[in-house]
Amino acid sequence: MASFTAVTPTRLVDAVVRRCDAVAGRVIMTVDGADAAHPVAFATEVVRGVRERGRPADVVDLHDFVRPASLRLEHGREDEISYRTAWFDYAALAREVIDALHVHGRWLPRLWDERRDRSARARVQSAADDHLLVVAGPMLAGRGLDVDVSVVLRMSEGALRRRTSAEDAWTIPALLAHVPAEAADILVRYDHPDRPAMASR
Repeated sequence: MASFTAVTPTRLVDAVVRRCDAVAGRVIMTVDGADAAHPVAFATEVVRGVRERGRPADVVDLHDFVRPASLRLEHGREDEISYRTAWFDYAALAREVIDALHVHGRWLPRLWDERRDRSARARVQSAADDHLLVVAGPMLAGRGLDVDVSVVLRMSEGALRRRTSAEDAWTIPALLAHVPAEAADILVRYDHPDRPAMASR
């Protein structure tokens, strides 16, 4: 069982930044967290800390890699199985971001405009030799993604129900059902983002 240590939000970000510093070359890190945990905001803080140390870094929002509405809403707008299995295009994320960075030294910032339901028409970006990309969003762990550092912001059912908006409450069963087998490099108890606790391996 993981042993958790209470930390401040600043110390948590610093710990993640140091973990990234320990990995040379082009690095992919994932921040897995429900939208209620604001994983993109957390990833942005990590990227800020990495850039302050002189390393190029960017955030990739998983919501920019959703499938078209015709696929993700095939069984309705509030189908929890679809949300868990068909909402996000993890294969495209692996191909256009993770493998592209590791193998070709480039990456696609956005694939699909979720609000307008059309191609994001983003241009492929070239990566520096020590570039860090932080991919942030729900249910990233357990997808077989070839990542170098993994962070999970874990929220209990009670916290999810308190912090998830009423219009997105239907996603909670999917989030609770997604329990990846492998351990995260940094696991964070995130029921109270102002008072997190972390365990690392």
